[in-house]
Amino acid sequence: MPPVIRAKLGPKRRPGAAPGVEGKRYSEPETRALPLPAGLAARDMALWLVGEVLDRRRAFDDALAEAFASARGLAMSPRDRALSRLIAATVLRRRGTLETLLAGYMEKPLGERHIAAQRLLLLGAAQMLYLDTPAHAAINLAVAACRRDSATQRFDKLMNAVLRRVSLEGRSGLADIDATRTALPDWMWERWTSAYGEDTARRIAEASLAEAPLDLTIKAPDAAADWAQRLGGELLATGTVRLAPGGRIEDREGFAEGAWWVQDAAAALPARLLGSDGLAGKRVADLCAAPGGKTVQLAAAGAEVTAVDVSEARLVRIRENLARLGLTAELVAADVATWAPDRTFDAVLLDAPCTATGTIRRHPDILHLKRASDVSKLVELQRRLLAAASKLVAPGGELVFCTCSLEPEEGSTQVEAFLATNPDFTRRPITTGECGIAADWLTPAGDLRTLPCHSPEGDTQARGMDGFYAARLVRTA
Repeated sequence: MPPVIRAKLGPKRRPGAAPGVEGKRYSEPETRALPLPAGLAARDMALWLVGEVLDRRRAFDDALAEAFASARGLAMSPRDRALSRLIAATVLRRRGTLETLLAGYMEKPLGERHIAAQRLLLLGAAQMLYLDTPAHAAINLAVAACRRDSATQRFDKLMNAVLRRVSLEGRSGLADIDATRTALPDWMWERWTSAYGEDTARRIAEASLAEAPLDLTIKAPDAAADWAQRLGGELLATGTVRLAPGGRIEDREGFAEGAWWVQDAAAALPARLLGSDGLAGKRVADLCAAPGGKTVQLAAAGAEVTAVDVSEARLVRIRENLARLGLTAELVAADVATWAPDRTFDAVLLDAPCTATGTIRRHPDILHLKRASDVSKLVELQRRLLAAASKLVAPGGELVFCTCSLEPEEGSTQVEAFLATNPDFTRRPITTGECGIAADWLTPAGDLRTLPCHSPEGDTQARGMDGFYAARLVRTA
């Protein structure tokens, strides 16, 4: 076996040189005037995206939006922008596993002062081991990036040596690591094993670490089969059209004309649970409405929708989607917990803020940004929002409470506590086959509980779905 590589730090930093990445943005590196190799722009952006999540604790989607709207992002080709997103997302998903592997190839780990060099190693290893990038390309780009930044340029020989080890031994090294377990924070793994058992927890984790497909909700449900054929996708039993990921959404047929919108198959189910006798002409409140997939679903079904969200900025996105789709809804910027309109609604949908642990495959930042302590804080917020939402339901009307969390406290436990103190509400159980729902997606009480390892009928590749909980309640008095 080749000797372990020592992480020698090289010569001391000259006075005035940048000490690693502390206090500076990845988007503004100190670089030497070297030619820019092909593919390096995508790696630079991926490095910045990872830093925004891990160091500045930003949501991955927010960092992506900023990066792609920047002058640098706009100058990149769509292919390079997509590559930068994929590299960054892979590092965020597999960080624990990659760090475990790389530690075996270095006698002395790089310290926090040299976090930029650590991140370059992670990017290079992720490209070779998970994205099938040819070793020579991944290594050459990593070394080139290392040499261009004054914070990392003295690590170029180390970068080359460690990544060559990865190229030769990395795949066999992964076989000795529990890659699924090392990717998850301890608190999350312990919670899932407690709630679902170790076997199911492992299947949830494996599905959560995979790249999600592209799911579309079709504006005209009767045209779903036609759009599946036109777009080269599959029509799922739930009504969703599922495509392979990749490419610019805006370039796909039907986007500009407003024929569909992007929405995970599981996320599309809660709105479909409302109005068993149809929603046309009914007054419906969509609470905590952003990003707006459920708002447009309800509007497309003919409902008179009032969408409420605390963020005016996020309501702008809903307004833009409504305009593209040729739909209308009343948009209200307000705190749902205190919003008090002068009317009640035939149906209310509350998609409450949560830890979002069911959506890791689409939002890998959750692995790094969420903490166990977040659960209790969010449970209290959900309790207040659910109490407020219940006051908006007209007698005989329906209330659907949902979260994209896998934590029982944010789902079934929350609803049981609500029903115990609100005798004027009762559960309307969801049934097998309704909205294409499979039997194993239902709790014994008749609530919806999808897991990332569940796949709707019609998906021949069994690509999973987001983890969602939903309960349908009826106000009896």
